Amino acid sequence: MAFSSMETQTFLPMGILLSGLIGGLSVALFFAFYLRRKRNEVKTAVAQLPPENTNNDRASRPSIHAKNKSHSHSKPHVSAADKGRRHHPLDLNTLKGHGDAVTWLCFTSDGRSLATACADRVVRVFKLDDASSKSFKFLRINMPSGSHPVAVAFCKEASKLVVGAHNISGSSLYMYAEESRKPSEEANQQSKLPLPELKWEKDQVHDKKGILTLFGTSATYGSADGSTIVASCSEGTDIKLWQGENGKFLGAMDTNQLKNNMAVLSPNGRFVAAAAFTADVKVWEIVYGKDGSVKEIVKVMQLKGHKSAVTWLCFTSDSERILTASKDGSMRIWNINVRYHLDEDPKCLKVFPIPLQNEKGLVLHYDRMALSPDDKVIAVTHGCMLQWLSFETGEILDTADKSHDGDITCMAWAPQPLATVVSQQF
Repeated sequence: MAFSSMETQTFLPMGILLSGLIGGLSVALFFAFYLRRKRNEVKTAVAQLPPENTNNDRASRPSIHAKNKSHSHSKPHVSAADKGRRHHPLDLNTLKGHGDAVTWLCFTSDGRSLATACADRVVRVFKLDDASSKSFKFLRINMPSGSHPVAVAFCKEASKLVVGAHNISGSSLYMYAEESRKPSEEANQQSKLPLPELKWEKDQVHDKKGILTLFGTSATYGSADGSTIVASCSEGTDIKLWQGENGKFLGAMDTNQLKNNMAVLSPNGRFVAAAAFTADVKVWEIVYGKDGSVKEIVKVMQLKGHKSAVTWLCFTSDSERILTASKDGSMRIWNINVRYHLDEDPKCLKVFPIPLQNEKGLVLHYDRMALSPDDKVIAVTHGCMLQWLSFETGEILDTADKSHDGDITCMAWAPQPLATVVSQQF
């Protein structure tokens, strides 16, 4: 059958309209069927739920007023970092006040004061009359312009503090002492701490090299006069000794090992031990004259046995043994109470494997190490982790995985048990 052009134009729009109606009806039927199926699934799921207890829901659902009331007495917000590092049984308190990272700290010999050096260019001396207190009195020492404190060491008198600092010209040493008062002033200012006074200053103590470590001790060995000796270890290869009370230069040593890691004095002021780039530890003896002053400094022995650089070392309280930790994954205890003048070598008494591994099973090394005053417990750090080890066996006694938000830069044992309200000792 043939259609004219006019008929074709009439039927074409009608066909398109009919097709659109049929398509729309199909879509509507599809969605109606889909919604009906979903409604049935929801009804089935609700039917399987246990019956509701309206009274219990009302009792357990606090009112808006109750919510506001409980919120007003809620505990302060605790950050995720705090949750990770707090609540360890040995975590006694936190000293706050610095505006940047603390780089060094040290106790007085009686444990009643703690000095801290901070990157905020301020040194603080906290008074630990009650270590469990919520607030502490402290002495604030603002460093000279351009100087950034990196280490601190107390003299024999707790009122005197030597500060090692970096500046544009290299490194400097400053000794601060509490300002002396008249009896009338003490009566009027009992609640205020005395202001610090700068007693002496030494500039460019290691040329343009920075100070890595700073340790002080009272010289009590042999004929020593009991004054304070301070050892400053540079980033280079030199180590220098100073008289803490007056700043007198006592002598220098050189490790000749590219760069130093650290240096420490024995508690009695007889030896200086240094760890540097190589695996060996060098030990010098400080020789005192009849008048009690330092006569000379003599290299007397080397501790050989580690296969990689020693990261940290410390003396026992009797100054006769040295504990070393190395990147080779081991710790060693050395007996240095030998007749070295007869060429008798120091003896390695014990070797402990470092009980610390990463996810791949590789042994890690310790960054810092400190021995308890009774020589029974070793405190060690790696990053923000703090561990306690047995000095006799090297076994782990306890671990605080996240004791700080960042890496631990320094640690020290209190020489005496810290005073608390309940006389807690730790």
